[in-house]
Amino acid sequence: MAKNFKHQIKIYYEDTDSGGVVYYANYLKFLERARSEAIYSLGLSNKKLLDEYKALIIVKSCNIEYKKPARFEDKLQIYSSIKSFTRTSFIMIQKIKRDNEPISEAEVHLVTVDPEGKPIKIPDILEKFLK
Repeated sequence: MAKNFKHQIKIYYEDTDSGGVVYYANYLKFLERARSEAIYSLGLSNKKLLDEYKALIIVKSCNIEYKKPARFEDKLQIYSSIKSFTRTSFIMIQKIKRDNEPISEAEVHLVTVDPEGKPIKIPDILEKFLK
């Protein structure tokens, strides 16, 4: 995942509040989808990481800044890149834009854990993409 990833979404009515503005918590769902798509683009999946490597990727923390509102029927681009990584975790920067206009930006700290929730070394198959 060391390279940059792009995922596009469209805002549906269900994503918005009564004023047609995206409900703030839905941005977290959009970011999660973009991270999953980044993993899929590498030929991996969260299910494969669990089944074959006994590893889950979980969110330890997320710091998100809302810059402008997204609205019903907007088409948004989510850009994801790796900022840094350690033996068991990595930090991803995710930016949501409408055309080239910043909508929000998040710094997400992700940790690899075993099925019991104990931190483990990032699987080699994933680590090679983080460098």
